[in-house]
Order: sequence, then C-alpha cells, then structure tokens
Amino acid sequence: MTITITAFDRSPDGGKGLARDTRVRWALEEVGQPYEVRLVTFPALKEQAHLALHPFGQIPTFEEADLALFETGSIVFHIAERYFGLLPADANARARAITWMFAALNTVEPPILELMTAKIIEGDKPWTKDRIPLVADRIRDRLKQLAARLTDAEWLDGAFSAGDLMMVSVLLRLRPSGILNECPSLAAYVARGEARPAYQRAFAAQLAVNTR
Repeated sequence: MTITITAFDRSPDGGKGLARDTRVRWALEEVGQPYEVRLVTFPALKEQAHLALHPFGQIPTFEEADLALFETGSIVFHIAERYFGLLPADANARARAITWMFAALNTVEPPILELMTAKIIEGDKPWTKDRIPLVADRIRDRLKQLAARLTDAEWLDGAFSAGDLMMVSVLLRLRPSGILNECPSLAAYVARGEARPAYQRAFAAQLAVNTR
C-alpha cells in the first residue's frame, strides 16, 4: 500500500527543512520507501477530516493501508521498525538507538522550542528580554552534555540510526540562533547528517513545495 504523509502547502520556514514533515521524509528516504504527500493549508488543519488523523491539528501525519499515525517520533519509530536501515540488528544497540530518539525529543528539543517561542510568539512580551538569555543558557548546557558524549565520533552510537536522524533534525532548529556554531563538534555532526543523500532528497522535496 502507498504511504501518504501530510505537509504544509506553504511551510512557515519557507522550505528550509525545519518543518517536521522533513523528519518523516528523511526517514522514508533512508529506508528506500516511496511515499506521496498530501499538502494541507493552515485552515484545513482545523477541519474535521484532518483532526481525525491528528487530534491536535498539526502536521505531519502518516497513512498506510488502515494505519494512521501522528507525531514525528512515533512515525519515525514505526518506519525504523518496519523497514531496514534505521535501527541496528543487535538488540542492545537497537535499544540505545531508540533511547537517543527519545533523548532528542524529550531532553534536547524542549528548550530549543522554548527559545523559538520566546523569540517568535512572545517577542513583544515584557519578560522576553530577560527570558531569552536564560533559555539560551539551558540549551548551551544540553549541548555541552551532548558534545561530551559524542566526543569525536561520527554518530551517537556506532552506525547512523534513527537516533541520529532525530537528533540532527532537532539541532537544525538551532541554526538561526547561532548557538549551534558555538559547539563545533555538534555543528560538524549536523553537517554530516545534512550531507547524507537521503536527507538531501528529503530537503529538496520539501523545498520544491515551497518554491513552486
């Protein structure tokens, strides 16, 4: 059965790869699975047809036969489990890769999203000027911890995995702030992820939607 995902018809980032459908596109490209994309307008996100797939009115969603999923972590995990290429065969290495997926979403991404919220959504609030440096410092603490674990390794735990896919996707959100460049080893790690042919195909596909 054909895999169908949803994506913004016009992404807020203009096709820079920061919208979450890029993570799903990347995962599908890594495992060599073709897919179709149903583009969704912002008003359509709140319509019942979309809410039946994603109760919180967001993108992406994933449909295959009678299976419908939402949340990028869940979708990428499903893809990684069903198809070869994103999770190691060894049980312990597989568990560690899955742990890194959770770490990316639950530990590293929250302060990054908090910074984006403070700058974009709450930029006009009186507390924002004092809040941004505090959030930025929390991000720097996380990056130091992550860099200490990565050291000079190419990937987080041996070969590239779904854990790296999620971590690179999360760290990419830091690029506009300049904070990522303060940690050269992590900036290089992200660049290695972006250089993967599967990522390049996913990025190009999303960019094409936003420049058509």
